[in-house]
Amino acid sequence: MVISKVKILLRALRSRNYRLFVAGQSVSLVGTWMQNIAMSWLVYRLTGSAFLLGVVGFTSQIPTLLLAPFAGVLADRWNRRPLLIITQTLALLQAALLATVVLLGVVQPWHIIVLSLFLGIVFAFDIPIRQSFLVEMVAHREDLGNAIALNSSMVNGARLIGPTIAGLLVASVGEGVCFVVNSASYLAVLVALFAMRLDHTPHQQKPRRNILYELREGLNYAFGFGPIRSILLLVALVSMTGMPYAVLVPVFAKVVLHGDAQTFGFLMTAAGSGALVGTVYLASRNSVRGLGRLIVLGVVLFAVGISAFAMSTEFPLSVISLVVTGFGGMTFFAACNTVLQTVLEEDKRGRVMSFFTVAFMGVAPFGSFGVGTMAGLIGPRDTLLIGAAGCLVGAAIFTRQLPNIREKVRPIYVKMGIIKEVAQGMECGAEQPSLPDTLK
Repeated sequence: MVISKVKILLRALRSRNYRLFVAGQSVSLVGTWMQNIAMSWLVYRLTGSAFLLGVVGFTSQIPTLLLAPFAGVLADRWNRRPLLIITQTLALLQAALLATVVLLGVVQPWHIIVLSLFLGIVFAFDIPIRQSFLVEMVAHREDLGNAIALNSSMVNGARLIGPTIAGLLVASVGEGVCFVVNSASYLAVLVALFAMRLDHTPHQQKPRRNILYELREGLNYAFGFGPIRSILLLVALVSMTGMPYAVLVPVFAKVVLHGDAQTFGFLMTAAGSGALVGTVYLASRNSVRGLGRLIVLGVVLFAVGISAFAMSTEFPLSVISLVVTGFGGMTFFAACNTVLQTVLEEDKRGRVMSFFTVAFMGVAPFGSFGVGTMAGLIGPRDTLLIGAAGCLVGAAIFTRQLPNIREKVRPIYVKMGIIKEVAQGMECGAEQPSLPDTLK
């Protein structure tokens, strides 16, 4: 029984290329989280400025909003593996340069800002290309949802491990070693990419047109098809109104819970733990059946968790609230990713996933700025409650659209030949009970 459960949980690993990806990416993600923590600490140590912390965060994220759609066009035009080799090599170079200036003792705040912007540009191309490359690594299409969930599990597992290691290294030997480790960690991904054996992908042979034309073509396709449009808009709304809750966690840790840095660490670990549980749950599912209602349920849990955290004045309740928040948020985003990956047309995969990247990450700087501004005007508690309310409004609108989404998705799943039950699950035909019944 246990062996059977493990096989279901890890079934995407039967694809050799995906196994290589998991091995390399697991190492690299730990290094990435180590660098994130060390970089933030370095900036604050050098300047003592919370404003410059925000500047570094903004410069690392804003390129996604501006450049990710063009990365999607490239992902649909060219072979994705060479593109990923280029982006991972550039990320390695960025970490190496950062390590060099720190270890030589010549680092200045402007070095960090410039290198942060450089990495933001690299990731603006890397993330949508990597998202669209996932389908090429998974040999069995029915394992795609499991692969996406396992990928999210890696991110959240590294989120728990990386900061801990970084904290120990920063305290004992300084930030520079963290950047060295991160630079070396990219070698694991590069080795995995070179070792993969990939089949020829036909879409790479289509005639090329003007990049703006292809970008407009992708936009027309994504926002002209109801299911994709609805998911992208909901992801953008939740990312804008709900996800910035993390910006205010330090405030609650110190002012509301009367704690310190350790309290803040426990709270963020709680959110990460909930997210990890969410990805394990998704990975354990046998199919993509029921993801429509799971999207709604994920948003509701996410909003409820944020609301409970905003109202809590006790540490245990705050921890539980953030576990629920992490679980709901990760379940929602991973479920949306899975649905998009299984319904979109192959020759537009890169562009659609770039729009998903923009909706998920590109709007984050503006959401964070808005939350910070509102918290100064009306207080952090009311700010979080308003954000949670925005998420619930989005969930309600999406729920009303579910019957239409199911109707349009059904023939796609039938044509693709994804297991038969999918045609009766996510789309839920007329014979299926209404959404409130399925949520019971």
